[in-house]
Amino acid sequence: MPTIFTHAAVPVLLGAAAGKQRISRRLLCAGAIAAMLPDIDTLGFKFGIAYADAFGHRGALHSLLFALCTATLAVLLHRRLRTTAARAFAFVGLAAVSHPLLDMLTNGGLGIAIAWPLTAQRYFFPWRPIHVSPIGMRFFSMHSVPLIASELLWVWLPMGLISLALWRWRVSRDRLQ
Repeated sequence: MPTIFTHAAVPVLLGAAAGKQRISRRLLCAGAIAAMLPDIDTLGFKFGIAYADAFGHRGALHSLLFALCTATLAVLLHRRLRTTAARAFAFVGLAAVSHPLLDMLTNGGLGIAIAWPLTAQRYFFPWRPIHVSPIGMRFFSMHSVPLIASELLWVWLPMGLISLALWRWRVSRDRLQ
């Protein structure tokens, strides 16, 4: 998996580029949480849930169904998120689905159960340039340098460029109105 920071960066960068009028701070926070939430399945290790189980790491909580459920919860909370139901669904849903898609680009683990419950099969993309992040505190070591470098190159840089382009487009469009 990419680091939890990188998962949160995707909706934060895109939401900030879209602007406060479109993405409220609360919605931005909800998107960041939705992007990190699937990795709560790592708590299963403490309860004896094996990695390869349906509810193990990168299992059911990394599925499109879980992203849909997360987006639906955002719809129910849209007033608290200070946004419309449609915007809550779209932003939180995209943030949630970004997590398994990024994980499918990593070079380690058992794959992602993105189609659960239709199949327990786990998938990766054919191209996997992102170094997998270790689970737990081992992240904070010299071994994390290649991981951080791959995340900067393959996630932060492209998302930063996309966000910058979105921001420039939004600013120029707003000036015309």
